[in-house]
Amino acid sequence: MTSSLLASALRHFQNGRSILLQNASVVGPMSNLGNFQSLNGNNTTFGGSVTFVQTRGSRVKTRLTHPRNTWPKRRRERNDQELTADNQAFLNKVVYDKYGPAHFDWRAENTGMPFISPLKQIIYERGEWEPRSIRTGVIGRKIGIHPMWDKDGNRMLTTLVQVTDNHVLKYIPPETVEKNYGPRFKRKDVGLLLVGAESTDPQRFTKEYLNVFDESGVPPKTKTARFMVTPNAKLQPGTPLYATHFKVGQRVEVFGHTVDHGFQGVMKRWGFKGMPASHGVTKSHRRGGNTGGGGEKARVWPGTKLPGHMGNRWRKLLGQHIIRINTKYNVLYIRGHAVMGEVGSFVTICDSFLSCAEEMDKSTLPFPTHYPEESEEPIPEEYYAPNIYNFADPSIVFEDKR
Repeated sequence: MTSSLLASALRHFQNGRSILLQNASVVGPMSNLGNFQSLNGNNTTFGGSVTFVQTRGSRVKTRLTHPRNTWPKRRRERNDQELTADNQAFLNKVVYDKYGPAHFDWRAENTGMPFISPLKQIIYERGEWEPRSIRTGVIGRKIGIHPMWDKDGNRMLTTLVQVTDNHVLKYIPPETVEKNYGPRFKRKDVGLLLVGAESTDPQRFTKEYLNVFDESGVPPKTKTARFMVTPNAKLQPGTPLYATHFKVGQRVEVFGHTVDHGFQGVMKRWGFKGMPASHGVTKSHRRGGNTGGGGEKARVWPGTKLPGHMGNRWRKLLGQHIIRINTKYNVLYIRGHAVMGEVGSFVTICDSFLSCAEEMDKSTLPFPTHYPEESEEPIPEEYYAPNIYNFADPSIVFEDKR
């Protein structure tokens, strides 16, 4: 009886396997199954679990609310291990001996300055700038809005982004990018540079996630991002990145998530006027009204403005202007208050490719990045754009007419 059931289940599985694989991509070794003896690597008849990821785009759900199944799990499940104070002190000593005071230094004075990584060996030679070179970007935290004035007395708002403890983690050459990512990038001569920000306690993460940081010799990072770079702009793993990677007066591009407002109605989400407040209107003051289901259509068309989730989308700002840089706290002052996200959220910043960015000679930018230890003169604490007024300067100057 049991053998007949197994044979029937195997026959039905093999018949429906081709139909399932046409509409879904299988995660794990199940995509090249020849029989029913292996499910997700478990050599048991009914062992393991099958995970399908729908590849056809949904017409309703426009955003991913969970990480992809192919990504390694980051956070380790924290359970009550009943560690004594001596055991916890021993674990902290092991972490300190392996990484040093790295995940404590940058938080000491909240300067955002990365520690000097103990680079294992010189892997890449420093390249020279070329007209089509692409440098890496940095990861920063949005920390607030601050007003500034130009020398004519005009007031402007700026967004403060702090570049916190950035390090290069890994370089992916163009050959690997073309093989793994396909025609996603227009240029075939570019690679990817993995950058991490804000070192943290390695006890909070899984072993799979910690393996990403072995090559760079830095502690695990809270936030990671990839930047497209040319081979001559590649950086050695473990290289720290500072706010002086950019220059005042430079145009940059900012990427990040918008503020998450949750589920909202049509008045807040789309700016609808709403129904009248009185004169026969009952419980419909903030409703959207007719959705356009006339006799010709007899349905609601895709793209109709309806209530739904608002915010929490990837957006990018092009051609943003850096007007001030604070080197002590690693802060970029970006003109305008349109930088996406809430205060404390992460954004990524890189060089702009717009035509308006050509007003600055890119050959004058630090290439491939800025190395403070190589500066012959002391680095000033503040850099201002030429048209920005510095309150440390005198506002009135009296000249001697003798």
